[in-house]
Amino acid sequence: MSENRVFKRKIYNKMLQWKQERGGKTALLIKGARRVGKSTIVEEFARKEYESYILIDFSKASEEVKSLFNDLMDIDYIFLRLQSIYKVNLERRHSVVVFDEVQKCPLARQAIKHLVKDGRYDYIETGSLISIRKNTEKIIIPSEETRIEMYPMDYEEFRWALGDHVTVPLLRQFYDKYQPLRQALRKSMRDFRLWMLVGGMPQAVNEYINTNNLSKVDRVKREIIELYIDDFLKIDPSKRASRLFRGIPSELSKNASRYQVGSVLEDSERKNLGEVLEGLNESMVVNFAYHANDPNVGLSLNSSFDQYKMYALDTGLFVTLAFWDKDITENIIYEKLLSDKLSANMGYVYENAVAQILTSTGNKLFYHAWRSESSNHNYEVDFILSHGNKIVPIEVKSSGYKTHKSLDEFCKKFSSRISNARYVIYTKDYEKEGAVTYLPVYMTSFL
Repeated sequence: MSENRVFKRKIYNKMLQWKQERGGKTALLIKGARRVGKSTIVEEFARKEYESYILIDFSKASEEVKSLFNDLMDIDYIFLRLQSIYKVNLERRHSVVVFDEVQKCPLARQAIKHLVKDGRYDYIETGSLISIRKNTEKIIIPSEETRIEMYPMDYEEFRWALGDHVTVPLLRQFYDKYQPLRQALRKSMRDFRLWMLVGGMPQAVNEYINTNNLSKVDRVKREIIELYIDDFLKIDPSKRASRLFRGIPSELSKNASRYQVGSVLEDSERKNLGEVLEGLNESMVVNFAYHANDPNVGLSLNSSFDQYKMYALDTGLFVTLAFWDKDITENIIYEKLLSDKLSANMGYVYENAVAQILTSTGNKLFYHAWRSESSNHNYEVDFILSHGNKIVPIEVKSSGYKTHKSLDEFCKKFSSRISNARYVIYTKDYEKEGAVTYLPVYMTSFL
């Protein structure tokens, strides 16, 4: 089978919309963690939607190419040199220039303002860690950018990669009609768990298609994680960022109301942590959920950015991180996870999956934890969404367990702010009971 598949990605339609609506008036900037497939989909887009293109990969471009952006007095010369170096003829309004890994050449990003104004060609930038201070402190960030974010392959994109274009639209029909799947539930859950285990990193998906061997997929995921850890060392030589990242599974497994930095870092290492957390956030390798102190519409206005939870950007990587103590995660562990027979409480894996899905569908993550004064009991609602002028609480369960005390107490406490919708996301069938909707985890993206 092909080693160089180009997977169908939903971001392609957003790129097409930008091209049609903006008509060269802005450059397109695609942000995302490394290895989520930015370069591949951009080159595919350039090849299909333009007569010609030049792709400048600044992670390996020559000093001559980079130096072209030091002086913008003669733009004609810049284009002549680029066409000569890359042996491509650019056609006015029918060609695109791609700045891949643009954070490696900040002056090229600054040049976007003038290149867009020149109007000859379209421009697409890709980057990770593009807003880290050292990559932007000496340049003027162009306002002529349309910015979109790219994430790992979601469940539907994963099914597409496996040649299945039917399952997710059918699930949507069941969701829209408020119908349970009944006999199809077991297979639907198994298919979804496969996505959770393989994950949505294109290299891991490609390895699964090629080998159907989850241990080999795990090896690919470890290489990606090690790449991220190396990146963290570049932005944070103290190793705090990489240790916080590696600590995500153990922190979530504690079921605590926040990421407990003290469990991962010494007291002396917790000083001036803001820049490290900013770097983690900018990397898009981590999804942060912040505590909503006073849950209401405009969740970010009433949230604590000192109290947070951290999730891995990709649940497949999360599973590998959870078994990082083993040199390679044996197929037996994967098979037990796939059949839902692993004895360990895997609820936090589902929580990470829900965080990943909500993030990729455009939601910022917020949660709420509190202690009841009357019962002296701790409660927590895992996620809170804002829909219109109301909020929607979500509780995530790893089994069919249908009690939801925290959800009930939250709805009592903030009754005037809550919409008619409230959800328990779990592993059993679709069901509605009063105001509560019990939603199979594979339907999360429909919220």
